[in-house]
Amino acid sequence: MSSFIFRRLILMVPTLFMISLISFVIIELPPGDYMTSYIANRMAMGDDVRQDEIDALVKQYGLDQPAPVRYTKWLGNVLQGNFGFSFEWQLPVSDLIWDRLGLTVVVAFAALMFSWVIGLVVGVLSAVYQYSIGDYFFTALSFIGLGTPNFMLALIMMWIALAYFGVNISGLFSQEFIDAPWSFAKFGDMLKHLWAPAIIVGTAGSAGLVRTMRANLLDELSKPYVETGRAKGLNELKLVLKYPTRVALNPFVSTMGWALPQLVSGSIIVSVVLSLPTTGPLLLRALLTQDMYLASSFLLMLSTLTIVGTLISDIMLALLDPRIRMGG
Repeated sequence: MSSFIFRRLILMVPTLFMISLISFVIIELPPGDYMTSYIANRMAMGDDVRQDEIDALVKQYGLDQPAPVRYTKWLGNVLQGNFGFSFEWQLPVSDLIWDRLGLTVVVAFAALMFSWVIGLVVGVLSAVYQYSIGDYFFTALSFIGLGTPNFMLALIMMWIALAYFGVNISGLFSQEFIDAPWSFAKFGDMLKHLWAPAIIVGTAGSAGLVRTMRANLLDELSKPYVETGRAKGLNELKLVLKYPTRVALNPFVSTMGWALPQLVSGSIIVSVVLSLPTTGPLLLRALLTQDMYLASSFLLMLSTLTIVGTLISDIMLALLDPRIRMGG
């Protein structure tokens, strides 16, 4: 196990390098650059942009240099903990992303826990009571959850909360805590607002996990070792939870690596609809304006989450299922 972890940690270095290179190239592929978007916006507002002003800004932002030079400088700064400078926000990238990245991880983790709890409990009940009224009900609900876009669910929940309960569920903080420094009061206020985005973002994931858990558990319940356990007089609840459910949990653990980045990227529109101070709206804006250093830093961090999450899921999978070994 230790040699497996060491090899994976070593392989993370070239993997992240290639990801950073590909991300930078993709952002550079569209015609123009940040200045193109900036000038277009200024002209759309009726401003007269002089050529000498454009040349000064191009030189100030280093956009007069070739893309390989800009990438090399950016990567060298990243290795020193400096993620570059955001053109649009006129701030260092590190000042923009850390708070938003932390809140994004909190929202994604809450959504992940919601989807896991619902997927596990409902999936087990649907498999144990196959073809019952409850099974048909949860099956229909799962298909509805899979087919309903998260942003539509967010709009529906916002309307219901405001129209019938007079509650605004948008945002992660109350008005008085938005610009306040972190404290126990602000953390508690965030927890009060966290349930809505967790349910909205986690609905699609929980619907898929219910179907997966049900199918895997049904497959395990029909195997001989379960019949042997019943023949020996084992308690039915203990038998189901201790053996076939443990094996059926493999998909939950094996998908951990891409679940968190998928929740982050999949909640961009939801974040815009709910006005969440997460990475989604900022990343979307950075891609639209070709704010290359901000967008590249976000993509690099999401890729890091994917790689680290995959490593953790592989380790947990080996601990959960003794049939899996990490040996060469």
